[in-house]
This record gives sequence, C-alpha cells and structure tokens, in this order.
Amino acid sequence: MKQIGLFGHRGARGLAPENTLEGFELARSYGLTGVEFDICITADGVPVLHHDPYLNASITRDCKGAYIQAPTPLIHELTRAQLATYDVGRIRPGTDYGRQHAGQVAHDGARIPTLADALAHLDGLELLIELKTFPDAPEHTATPADMAEAVINVLRAAGAIKRSKILAFDWRALRAARGIEPGLRRCCLTAPDTLSHPELWLKGVDLGVHGGNLPRAVAWFGAACWAPWATTLEARDIYEAQTLGLEVLAWTVNDPVQIRRLIEARIDGIITDRPDLAAAAIEAAGYTIRPPRGR
Repeated sequence: MKQIGLFGHRGARGLAPENTLEGFELARSYGLTGVEFDICITADGVPVLHHDPYLNASITRDCKGAYIQAPTPLIHELTRAQLATYDVGRIRPGTDYGRQHAGQVAHDGARIPTLADALAHLDGLELLIELKTFPDAPEHTATPADMAEAVINVLRAAGAIKRSKILAFDWRALRAARGIEPGLRRCCLTAPDTLSHPELWLKGVDLGVHGGNLPRAVAWFGAACWAPWATTLEARDIYEAQTLGLEVLAWTVNDPVQIRRLIEARIDGIITDRPDLAAAAIEAAGYTIRPPRGR
C-alpha cells in the first residue's frame, strides 16, 4: 500500500485549540505520522509552544476569564510562570480567527505548554518543530542561536533528536541548529513573503547562484527537507527536490481537492489543520498514512 506522511498543524488547529496538549491528544487519535508546532522562548529561557511572538488576543484570556486586549505582551517578556496564568482554550467570538476555524471545539483551561510538557505527551510521534524568529523584528524573540540551543537541550534530555525536524523560515536558526546538533534534521520553510526578502530570511544563501531554483538552494544549504507553501508547489518542483534527495512537506493543506493534487504529484507529506479531512482524502486516493519513524 502506498503511504504518505500526515502531520497535524499546530496539533489539530481546525478541530482543537492550537499548540495545546488537548490538541495533540486529538491529533494522535487520527493515527497521524506526527505533529507540527511552534516555539517561542520565555523571559526565563524556557521553550514554550506559541505561534506568534506575542500573546494572541483572539484566543487568550486572563486569570479572570477576560480576553486580553491588544497590544499584548511579547512571549519573550513573560516568564513561564506568568504564561501559565493565561487560558488559550477558547476562540474569542466574532474574530477572523474564529471564522477561519469554525469547527474548533473549545477546551477551557488549556494552557501554553512547555516543549518538555509537549514531548511527554507526544511519545512515538514525529515532531516538526518550528523556531519562531524574525529577522525583520529581532527584538521580538530570542536570537536564532539561543532558541536553537534551548530547543536542542530539551530534545536531548527527552531522547527526541531522532524523531524531530527543526523547521524555520529564518534560515539562520537552521544554521545555528546544525552547529549545535549536526545529526538533527533541518527543514527549510519558504513562503512568498519571506522569499521577497531573501537577504533577511535566507541570509547567506544567494538564490541567484542557483538560478532562482529553491530545491537546489535548499540542497546546497544542506537541509534534509523543504517545506513550501502548498499553493506555490508544482509537481515539477516536488520531482526536482526529491531527485536532489530532499523530503518535501507541503503546508498548510485543508482542502481535499488540493490534497488530492499533491498526492498525485507524489508529495512526501502534508501538514494540515484538519486531519479528519486529510485522512479521508488520503484513503480515497488509495494511500495510507505513513507511520512514525525514529521511535
């Protein structure tokens, strides 16, 4: 039976609160290959799971149950203990976020977990760990090197290096990870907005030298994997990347028609908010979900 990797985006964002233990438990129930999640670093140096460099006002309530108001504090300015007082288990009504994820079931009391907490709940699954640094706003986060070191220390302590990949749009973070843990697989994220400023996001990589060809640039960089935005991805790109020895993961894919297109183009893996829809599309295409590696 033909297989394809299936990864829950931020756990299972379309069905449960993003980057939470509750979301990971739901994702696991779909028999996924693994999960994708985001990392920020607190003021006291603890890697935690959160997508934005600041608390998201669309999903965050304070200890009194009130939604916080913008401007919200940076994760990098809060301690782990301070973060633990916030509830991220229910979407604020009437927001764009809520309209985009109308099927998400609330879990009141869900907290922002530490990376160590998440690893304890994700035993056996593959991990796609995105380091959130911003070369256009470096003051918003830890440095790429500090973030890479903090994450790798937690992965080593948990014995999770072999089943993990480090992902980043900011390729400086991937370069830093290679220097700290050469055996940790790295995955280059790309999107139109970051590629419009390669001098920032791909710092040290000249696309012109590679004729503007992203798969060649990623292979030259020494990564094991390329993760482009799905709508920019064509079958020829997938074929060329795989010919160069790269694994190709597409993000974020929720439309069954788009999933079928990528399967037919022989994508290696899909990152999705909706593991229920994606799993059904994979089965309809005559494939099965690839089981986790590196256990």
